[in-house]
Amino acid sequence: MPAFKRVLLKLSGEALMANGSHGIDPKRLNDYVDEIIAVSELGVQIGIVIGGGNIFRGLSGLKEGYDRVRGDYMGMLATIINGLALQSAFESKKAKSRIFTAINMEPVAEYYMKSKVTEALEQGYITIFSGGTGNPFFTTDTASTLRAIEIEADVMLKGTRVNGVFTDDPETNPNAEMYDEISFNEALKKELRILDLTAFTMCMENALPLIVFNMNVKGNLKNLILGEKIGTLVKI
Repeated sequence: MPAFKRVLLKLSGEALMANGSHGIDPKRLNDYVDEIIAVSELGVQIGIVIGGGNIFRGLSGLKEGYDRVRGDYMGMLATIINGLALQSAFESKKAKSRIFTAINMEPVAEYYMKSKVTEALEQGYITIFSGGTGNPFFTTDTASTLRAIEIEADVMLKGTRVNGVFTDDPETNPNAEMYDEISFNEALKKELRILDLTAFTMCMENALPLIVFNMNVKGNLKNLILGEKIGTLVKI
């Protein structure tokens, strides 16, 4: 029996690259879609926020001379491209899905409205949120937290390429130790970079639990949803 009724899954755009340097790796995309469908088939309502870093990052553009606001809007468009790719992959596997954008882009996707999203979730649609918050200067971490709070998700799941939250970067420090559980306050004191500060504060203020886990391990998402202790739980 699922441990959660409604969840928000946050994925980075970079994760879609797999071992590439940019773009979308078809196998990685389909692997993720299969994992998400397996959760949806359990009766769990799932919303997804995906980044756009595999295509464009606003902050990176700033270094190249782009205007920050324009660069952030380019990043938002990148998340919409990724969202459409996800929806297409779901449809190819006969899974019901709907995509909502924070910026009005009909007929490309539906304009975000909480009532429409809630209805879609209750009807069993996998919902995809793209376009960030619709405003520059806000990351997809913040967009994920905002949407999780708005849809009243039981938990926010951050799918990464590492197993959880560590004392140090496990990709550069083999001696880094993983936390099974940590409080938001402790994570702040230790300056652990789990989410950006705005998103982190929103989680704390709204008592939204967060689980950081490795999305690249087959079955992790489903097993986590079924209550297995996977990744790191961050809570009040």
